[in-house]
Amino acid sequence: MAYETIVVETSDDVCTITLDRPDAMNAINSQLLGELVKALEEADRSDKVRCIIVTGSDKAFAAGADVTEMADKSFVDMYVNQLYARDTDRFANVRKPVIAAVAGYALGGGCELAMMCDFVIAAENAKFGQPEINLGVIAGMGGTQRLTRLVGRSKSMDMHLTGRFMDAEEAERAGLVSRVVPVKKLREEALAAAGRIAEKSLLATTAVKQAVNRAEETSLAEGLRFERAMFYAMFSTDDQSEGMSAFREKREAQFRDK
Repeated sequence: MAYETIVVETSDDVCTITLDRPDAMNAINSQLLGELVKALEEADRSDKVRCIIVTGSDKAFAAGADVTEMADKSFVDMYVNQLYARDTDRFANVRKPVIAAVAGYALGGGCELAMMCDFVIAAENAKFGQPEINLGVIAGMGGTQRLTRLVGRSKSMDMHLTGRFMDAEEAERAGLVSRVVPVKKLREEALAAAGRIAEKSLLATTAVKQAVNRAEETSLAEGLRFERAMFYAMFSTDDQSEGMSAFREKREAQFRDK
């Protein structure tokens, strides 16, 4: 499928989706988000893809939502049309692992987009923020909820109420990103991480994603019950047998997703 606001490349079981609105610093509008979700769903269905990377440019992952698309809308417009809601819900249903590779600005909707991914690898020049307060609104694509779960109430309140930005080093300390790497090595590091994930059993990686996500949505007791159920279910798969046989035989496992 031809896209206008993203670039999609697939190689070695990894699909890389690059946001491509350079004149707007990759600001998220309905077209970009819609194309991104379509590409994610296509990769999710593809037998050739085992892990997905979402990235932007060296200067901007995504510098926010496109204000020009929203400025003249009324409450009724937003409420009836549910701007961005359907696509972000579809994003959440992607089952394969999704890595955000973030350089430059990840602000507002850009920060929210990064948090929709399963984990974030940040370049040293990355800047994260939820500055919607400066526009007289609040985050609308999960920012108040996901950021609070990732960095805690106090730091989330600080960012949402003041609109200040968080640099890569602080973001790593706070738990927003998993690691920080040089700008020039961002794509290399993201591809290496995706490549390692792609070597695993797809049954296991999707189970991990479900179990970890469940931790944010339920009590510890319920989460533990879910984890145990998923753990036991893995023993009905050929991949479990292969993985443990390979370990005992000191060889690389050859997973077949069965």
